[in-house]
Parts: sequence; C-alpha cells; structure tokens
Amino acid sequence: MKATKSQRYTAFILFFLLIFGITSTPVFAEADSHDSHSKEFIPGEYIMHHVADAFEWHLATIGETHIAVPLPIILYSKTSGWHVFMSSKFDHGNTTYKNFRISHEGENSGKIEEVNQQGEVIGLPINLSITKVIAGALFSVVLLLLIFISAAKSAKRRAGQAPKGIQNTVEPIILFVRDEIAKPAIGDKKYEKFMPFLLTLFFFILLNNLMGLIPIFPFGANVTGNIAVTMSLALFTFAVTNLNGNKHYWKEIFNPDVPMWLKFPLPLMPIIELSGVITKPFVLMVRLFANMMAGHMIVTVFVSLIFIFGKLMGPTAGLAISPVSIVFSLFILMLDLLVSFIQAYVFTLLSALYFGMAKAEHH
Repeated sequence: MKATKSQRYTAFILFFLLIFGITSTPVFAEADSHDSHSKEFIPGEYIMHHVADAFEWHLATIGETHIAVPLPIILYSKTSGWHVFMSSKFDHGNTTYKNFRISHEGENSGKIEEVNQQGEVIGLPINLSITKVIAGALFSVVLLLLIFISAAKSAKRRAGQAPKGIQNTVEPIILFVRDEIAKPAIGDKKYEKFMPFLLTLFFFILLNNLMGLIPIFPFGANVTGNIAVTMSLALFTFAVTNLNGNKHYWKEIFNPDVPMWLKFPLPLMPIIELSGVITKPFVLMVRLFANMMAGHMIVTVFVSLIFIFGKLMGPTAGLAISPVSIVFSLFILMLDLLVSFIQAYVFTLLSALYFGMAKAEHH
C-alpha cells in the first residue's frame, strides 16, 4: 500500500530524530592512566553538555575536529571597556583571547573570566553575549513573526472565506486559547485585554518546546529547558497579574475577610496571601523548566547506556544494548512531543487563572 504524504513526513522526521538526535557524538575525557592517549566516557559531562547553554552552537565532533557555529561575545570590562568578537576566538574554550577565557572548573565554571598577563583571574566582566539559548529564542521569535504575519495577510486576503494554509493551522489554536482558556478563566467581558499576552505565551512556549526536540541546527537549543527563560516568562506573568490587580485583589492580600486574630497582632493571613503571590510565578517557572529539562536528560541517559555497557563489558555489549536504548529514546521523544503541548497549555491556563483572580469583583 502506498504511503500517504503525512506518513512519509512522519517517517522523515523519525529518521532524523534517530540519526541526528540519538547518535550524537558523546563527550570523552582523558583517562588518568599510563596511556595518555586513552579516553574515558564520562556520562555526567555528556548529559550536561547536551542540555546546558553554551557560547557556541555545537554541531558535531569528527575525531578531534569540533564543528560549531560561532556566536557573538559581548563583554564589558571595568579595566578595558567593551569587547565584541565571535566565540570562535576561544577555540572551543581552549584559548584565552584579549585576556578573557571560558572557565571549566570552580565556582565560575561555564562563565567567561577576565585574567591578567600571568593567567590569574581578576574578575568577571559584564556578559551580554548571545548564547545558544538566546540565539534559539531569537530564531523562534523570527519564526513566529513570519508565521503570524503570513496568517494575518491570508486572513485579510480571504475575508469571509474558509481559511487555508498557515491560517488554517493557527486559527483553531487561537480559538482554543480564547474559548477554552481565556474566557473561562478571566471572564467574557475582560478576557480580550489579555489575549495578546496569552497567545504570545502559548505559541512561544509551544514552538520552543517542539524546536528543542529537533536536534538539527538551528533547532535543538532547549530554550524552555533553561531556568532563566522560564523565570523570565513567569516574571512577565507576575508583572501583568499585579499591574492589573483591582482593589478587591489587593484587599484580599493585605486585609482579607477573616477573623481579626488571624491579622492582629501577627498578620498571619496577609503573610500567607503575600507568599502566595510570590510562589505562583515560582511554580510556573519550575514546572516548565523541570518538565522540558527532564525529557532531554532522560534521552541522553539512555544514549549513555550504550557507551557505559561498552566500557564495562566490551563493544559487543554496547552494540547489544543499543537497540533497547534507541527504542526507549524514541519513546521518550514521542512522550516529549505530548508534554510540549501540555506544558504550553498549563502555563497559559495558570497565567489566565491568575489574571482572572486579579480582575475578580467582590460578591
């Protein structure tokens, strides 16, 4: 039976997930042995290498050759002013350039340090560099702009007609966010003000979740698996919630309708309510970060099993365990596909609920 277009497309995606995602080059380190040329697979470094942020976009390692896309390094030093150069000047973190280097150990591990002529650390510069996560986020923003500008032009051009193409793809999702998230959580009369923000949240999170599952440049940056990104999104929700809070919202925080002994002499209820204001964005931040980071880490753990078995029992054992590792890795990737939609939905829904609480009237 001839495969349909959608079946061929699915097979194509699975093929690239298998070839490029599952068989990524592992990280090795020099072994502490008499043979200085022997190398040892370090699972922890391999896993962190694939989920952590970086100053370059690593593509592959062939033998001793590292293939990577350099990214802009932007630094400000109190002693020498501004410095702008590409990350390739660091030679994959092995070289000091203009008295700056990437630290690989200690409390500054992964950060750019400033050193003197003797190689002694003299401080950390202000770092405004474009890292892999930032580059991935910027790429997703450009992609979102292209998608929605195209959808808007299509909607305008085909006014009164059935949607087609990209408009037909995004319009049901927009209506879902409006009818199933915004209206029930905020109310029919107040939801419109928050729709642009909720739609931005939903599509930004969803797109970056999905892009993180495709290990092919310019995808695979694991943007939503970075806690700084999820913290920024949560802080936006926090700001929008509190800037739109009405009198009833603030009264319930600082002067709730509870017995006086719960407010005086110790303001127990105001403290609890105020802590809730702070913990809500914290929960948003951690939930999205933990779920997306966990998926990526589990896949790399399964891949690591191939090399761990090969090290402990020989190449034959590594080859024998590889089909099991690949099957479980593909299963986790497919599960991550579902989690990507769920996490975008949950983050947007909780944000809408917070907005609804901030705008609720006293009954």
